[in-house]
Amino acid sequence: MTDAVDRPAKSYVEHHGSAPDGVWGAPGRVNLIGEHTDYNDGYVLPFALPLLTAVAASTVDRPEWTVWSEATGGTVRFGQSDLMPGRVTGWAAYVAGVVWALREAGFAVPGARLVVASDVPLGSGLSSSAAIECAVLTALADLGGLDLPVPDRPRLAQRAENDYAGMPCGVMDQSAATLCTAGNALFLDCRTLAVEQIPFDIAADGLAVLVVDTRAPHRHVDNEYATRRAACEKAARILGVTALRDVAVADLPAALSTLDDETLRRRVRHVVTEDRRVLDTVALLRAGDVVSIGPLMTASHASLRDDYEVSVPEVDTAVEAALEAGAYGARITGGGFGGCVLALIDSARAHAVGAAVARAYATHGFAEPTWFLAVPSAGARALG
Repeated sequence: MTDAVDRPAKSYVEHHGSAPDGVWGAPGRVNLIGEHTDYNDGYVLPFALPLLTAVAASTVDRPEWTVWSEATGGTVRFGQSDLMPGRVTGWAAYVAGVVWALREAGFAVPGARLVVASDVPLGSGLSSSAAIECAVLTALADLGGLDLPVPDRPRLAQRAENDYAGMPCGVMDQSAATLCTAGNALFLDCRTLAVEQIPFDIAADGLAVLVVDTRAPHRHVDNEYATRRAACEKAARILGVTALRDVAVADLPAALSTLDDETLRRRVRHVVTEDRRVLDTVALLRAGDVVSIGPLMTASHASLRDDYEVSVPEVDTAVEAALEAGAYGARITGGGFGGCVLALIDSARAHAVGAAVARAYATHGFAEPTWFLAVPSAGARALG
């Protein structure tokens, strides 16, 4: 068992005096390409990380839930009367939201004692929120013997985050945390929820994905994430389409000429071209041409920086330094406003590229970054 499994099980014993009924986990994720397309009914290509959020849990014979977090050292208790949006806040809202979403869907959710530990860095854009949601959902589904098919679970976890925790995210993060498989990226159509596992075991080709934690806190500043989603929905209404996914690249000039607002034009241009980049990336990976996805990654970053305006100086510095050090492509991953950068590199160059980013950071006076190699891993599952 990994350390993330051992720690919650040990803490459960310390807090409750007995072993848990089991331990469940769900991973963080990176998104290879396809940013801010999920809530526009578009395409995404994430893969799961080996970094897990793990939940040790047991049932209790009353409708009450007790959750202890290793990260905060605090305990939160909530009952049936708390299962309405806004009643439980902070990190525990992701747990209460899952219970609420399951009950809203008609499931008899067992009361439970839960202990949570995580190796997914908070605030880094690696979707620690979806990891805890999907770990808790998997635990409660198994503990309660709930008839909840795995393909249906991402939407429930997304509802917990949207409607209980109040974050208007798309379904990508919860899908990645639930449906990813080892050695593959998850090609997801966010309208139909059709999935395809795209081989991405690139180590055999001498390649790797370097994840640089820019140490710029991943923050949706002043509700900017929600503002961008609202802008996309407004543009779709003006253009007379269900979602921006319905605007083809060939139709983009006509669509942009229809919009009077320059900000709306930039947002639309990003989403439409990003969907195309996802499809082109998938085609290249199916053909085994991994190196050629690099320019698409870099173009994605430029679009997120200039048209979607979700980058920050630390992120741009990391991207530029990685490219100068020989990366085939580099881009921000996650919602933006901080977080992590992905760089497609020769695996033998990992230290050299990471060191180049660190030197660039020192020149700019930024906090020293950290980095690791991302290995495509499995989604939510029982761990022990």
